[in-house]
Amino acid sequence: MTTQSIIQGIVLLLYFIAMIMVGFIFYKRNSSHSDYFLGNRQMNVWVTSMSAQASDMSGWLLMGLPGTAYLLGAGTTEAAWTAIGLALGTYLNWLIVAKPLRKYTQIAGNSITIPDFLKNRFHSKSNVLSVFSALFILIFFTVYTSSMFAAGAKLFDYIFGIGYLPALVLSVVVVAAYTFLGGFKAVCWTDLFQGTLMFLALIIVPAFMYKGLTAGGFEWSQLGDISLGVTEGFGAMSIVSAIAWGLGYFGQPHILTRFMAIKSSKDIKPARRIAMVWVVITLGMAVIVGVLANPYLQQLLASGNLAEGVLGADGMLADGEKVFMVLVQNMFPTVIAGIFLAAVLAAIMSTADSQLLVASSSFASDIYNTVINKKATEKHLLRVSRVTILVIAIIACLLALDKDSSVFEIVSHAWAGFGAAFGPVILCSLFWKRCNEKGALAGVISGGAVALLWAYVPTAIWGESLPGIFTTYEIIPGFIISLALIFIVSLATKAPSEEVVKEFESVKTADI
Repeated sequence: MTTQSIIQGIVLLLYFIAMIMVGFIFYKRNSSHSDYFLGNRQMNVWVTSMSAQASDMSGWLLMGLPGTAYLLGAGTTEAAWTAIGLALGTYLNWLIVAKPLRKYTQIAGNSITIPDFLKNRFHSKSNVLSVFSALFILIFFTVYTSSMFAAGAKLFDYIFGIGYLPALVLSVVVVAAYTFLGGFKAVCWTDLFQGTLMFLALIIVPAFMYKGLTAGGFEWSQLGDISLGVTEGFGAMSIVSAIAWGLGYFGQPHILTRFMAIKSSKDIKPARRIAMVWVVITLGMAVIVGVLANPYLQQLLASGNLAEGVLGADGMLADGEKVFMVLVQNMFPTVIAGIFLAAVLAAIMSTADSQLLVASSSFASDIYNTVINKKATEKHLLRVSRVTILVIAIIACLLALDKDSSVFEIVSHAWAGFGAAFGPVILCSLFWKRCNEKGALAGVISGGAVALLWAYVPTAIWGESLPGIFTTYEIIPGFIISLALIFIVSLATKAPSEEVVKEFESVKTADI
């Protein structure tokens, strides 16, 4: 281990200790299940907005997106369109979903989880809808969390050179520890700091890259033609698939719970403004980092400021998703580089902790407390939730054992799963009073099933020669089929009761 690794390790350790301290601060403040999982609906504007976006973007923002742009270079159409789709989805989610969801979840039995809300929304007397919803949350969040652990392993392995497996174990311990302790309040407050660090890193790093390149005579024209249009290998359907990432926002439980936890629905508008400034700037800068990375690394190599062997024989990094880490280590003094590497850790932690928390809350509230032990006390549910966090972390760790796994690819599958399973049913629950429980159940099951099977079953049948339609991002067919079945089944079965409709109408005028 080099002196540089030791110093940067100390920086990361100090950062982690600070996050753990936040967990300890809130450990004794979690007096109830609702407190642990929703912060008793007392989150302020800044915490809500920054937490929603930091938990949304994850390690993907500093690894997956720049890595994709780096590998594609000037023809980074996929990364750019994906960023555009995410920005649009973020805005529409805050504009359309946030306010009514905040009000409706409080009116509908003070719901603290998405499955809980769906059950209360339709005044369900069975647990079928909430259990199926919780199962999909457990499945997709376990996969999603594994991508964050993989990202953390790449970070620790890169800094310490300890090998992927020990780095993976370290990543799991770091994330699970303070999530276990602090609950929702700790996660949201740490997200505020972590989101700020990510923002600063994505402003400063590309600015220094551009300054260094222009000092060496670089001009944008050297990148070649940069086009957002249809190119060879990236047709119209590929552009649609990239933009379709935006559809996923309507069904992401770790983002939706932030809307549910804000102190008042009146705070949604200022929170939306903060969130949009953050997301537009960070997405744009992440793509720019990837686009400028190749010429910058080549310039460093030519000037003798990049160690031999960092780039492969083809002049590229072996793992493009490490490009941000390689850049900061070769751009800044050791301590400053350590701080920016902490931004990568912040991106990972800010999402993985939310995923663990939401998944454990769904199991404790919507499976354990409704099916296994209906008489469980608040303290007992807290214990179950914390144990669930550890179990999910272990399973996610096992899923992340492949060191060659792509953070971008894993995230895309989990994102599609949530978007297809919950996006249509959340929208219909909030805006269509004729939607009923059977329709919602059909939507959740069909959307989740299509997202799970679309990417794998056709490949198993046709191999590499897939029919064109099956190359479409799975969120598109999953979302469409789910939405269609919600309408068909709801209209074909009994209309909601007068009580359910009355509650639906009351949300429009509620001042909470």
